[in-house]
Amino acid sequence: MNNILALFTIAVVYYIGEFVGTKTKAWIPSVFVTAILFLIGYWTFFPKDIVDIAGLGAPLGGALVIMLCITHMGTIISIKQLIEQWKVIVVTLAGLVGMVIACWFIVVPLVGKAYVVAGLPPLTGGIVAATMMNQAALEKGLTSAAVLAIAMYVCQGFAGYPLTAIMLKKEGKKLLAQFRSGKGTVGSEIVIDEEAGNVQVEEVEKKKLIPSVPEKYMSTALILAKLTLSAYIANRLSVITGLNQAVWALILGIIFTEIGFLDKDSLNKAKSYGFLMFVLMVYVFSGLKDATPEILMGALGPMVIIIVVGVAGMALTSMIAGKLLGISWNMAFAVSLTALYGFPPNYILTEECVKALAENPKEHEYLMNNMLPMMIVGGFITVTITSVVIAGLFVNLL
Repeated sequence: MNNILALFTIAVVYYIGEFVGTKTKAWIPSVFVTAILFLIGYWTFFPKDIVDIAGLGAPLGGALVIMLCITHMGTIISIKQLIEQWKVIVVTLAGLVGMVIACWFIVVPLVGKAYVVAGLPPLTGGIVAATMMNQAALEKGLTSAAVLAIAMYVCQGFAGYPLTAIMLKKEGKKLLAQFRSGKGTVGSEIVIDEEAGNVQVEEVEKKKLIPSVPEKYMSTALILAKLTLSAYIANRLSVITGLNQAVWALILGIIFTEIGFLDKDSLNKAKSYGFLMFVLMVYVFSGLKDATPEILMGALGPMVIIIVVGVAGMALTSMIAGKLLGISWNMAFAVSLTALYGFPPNYILTEECVKALAENPKEHEYLMNNMLPMMIVGGFITVTITSVVIAGLFVNLL
């Protein structure tokens, strides 16, 4: 198989996953379908190094893409939105703390430290955390733990979807009862930033420390150069401080965007986000080349235990935090569960729930305005921010 055929094969497999995910409105996750197809390919006719043959392996598919994507995450964070939704953030963080504590004290004695350390960060967020833990486990020679990190990312949505649907329907029925009794009013329309998976907010354009580059001089190369320099500084700070470079990349992404060095939503502005995410996802799936049926079966038990215990711990602490902050236990648990799937499933699940409950446009608008912002911010906090920090800390525990 030459490099052109390898890239064609990977692109077709990836697209099939996307098609199924879109067709089923994410109830069958695209990553699950793509992972299954990669497994079948590796067990049949794929060369073990098909991703490397296609030119998507390390270092491009590894450290380079990870650091660029994490730095980019810092450029899409709205400080104003985070401040406005601080209660949701506290509840979400409480849920993640409960998940980590429950797994650490209950699951580690049952399945071993390596499985929990590799599997927890992907469970608290998204693809970047899964990639970081997969790489770290492989570097330590922990093949089973590395496979578990990917399997966790691929399968966790199946636990999150039905639980979220139940919680949202309970919350929706309660809100509708209030609305129909005249206690609720329809607020302003919610606008979703579909690229960033966040709620759009109007922010006053403030003067930056570093003035923006005139549009005619702005190019893909310049934006990538600034992102890469930021990632390099993060790498050097990691060497000096011992804190993982991914955490520094996220912090610098936020700071450099605030002072004007980095552009808001950098990778999308550079028209590079879609391709780099494709490279990153394919690199993750390449980790399945070592996933023999025996290794997969060995990882299945620990994965189920981590999910069950972790979600139980999340439910307990998020509901307690919600009670203290005046957020219903249904909604508190639902926003924490966004860690298991992020955007766009958090949007789709909310919309499907509202469609099933609302009997007219006013009720639809009322439910969406009351539930959607919390769900979107919950997913943004877990997948974009917290999972990277947790993965950065857990890498050193393997």
